[in-house]
Amino acid sequence: MKDDRKALMLGLAAVLLWSTAATAFKLALREMDVFQLVAWSVSASAFALLLIVGWQGKLHLLFASLRAQPLYFLAMAAINPLLYYLVLLHAYDLLPAQQAQTINYTWAITLALLAVPLLGQSLGRRDLLAAALGYTGVVIIATEGQPLAMAFTSLPGVALALGSTLIWALYWILNTRNQRDPLASLCLNFILATPAAWLLCALFSAVEIASWQGLSAALYVGLFEMGITFALWSSALRLASSVARVGNLIFLSPLFSLVFISTILGEAIHPATLVGLALIIPGVLLQQAGSPPRSAPDAVS
Repeated sequence: MKDDRKALMLGLAAVLLWSTAATAFKLALREMDVFQLVAWSVSASAFALLLIVGWQGKLHLLFASLRAQPLYFLAMAAINPLLYYLVLLHAYDLLPAQQAQTINYTWAITLALLAVPLLGQSLGRRDLLAAALGYTGVVIIATEGQPLAMAFTSLPGVALALGSTLIWALYWILNTRNQRDPLASLCLNFILATPAAWLLCALFSAVEIASWQGLSAALYVGLFEMGITFALWSSALRLASSVARVGNLIFLSPLFSLVFISTILGEAIHPATLVGLALIIPGVLLQQAGSPPRSAPDAVS
């Protein structure tokens, strides 16, 4: 049954939790490196999603999906969460949280651009204007308001942040071919990615228990950026009589995120970040006004 009030409450809860992700990333990265953070958070997310799928009585879907498409789910697990979070968190390690978070928000525009070669779609004037607005905003943010000087805070960090949008968009394009239960599929991705995350941690870092502050932040990331929040968001979309009513809540996320970044991390929000965001959000909104196949997936990053 549809329940718009409950859908709104669940959607707001999901958006608020996602808005804390950038802050949690930076807090965790103060105490551990990227490989350790990915290993701990992916493990926490896999555990949480497994409990949710079990509570919903869908454990059998995990085995059925893996038997039917083993290579597909292995590839999807390698893309998200493994590759996506390795790239995204390296960007956060190099950039101020406000820059990494806001640049990553352009993934919806990247999705429209990537749909051209991969799905055979064409770009209209709306898409081109959206891209121009979005990436102008990125340059303003990354150069702290000096786009003509092109003096980036960290060019590798910006490249990684933009690369994460490409990986995320690719994941969702490939995910459109998956007709199986979305929560069970995501759970399977995280379960398959967990051993690989720990292997990479052993090879390129150290398998060890971080400080309690770092471990707490990493577990928080796994539970509330990667795992439980997706279940809340999926439930909100399922209960809403109009998906757009809930989907539009996504646009509150970068604004809430800046509040957490400022108050908890103590980052002074640069005016250029606000100017860039004022370009990116209209760009994303413009892109979302396009054709249904290009609309944003049922999740945010």
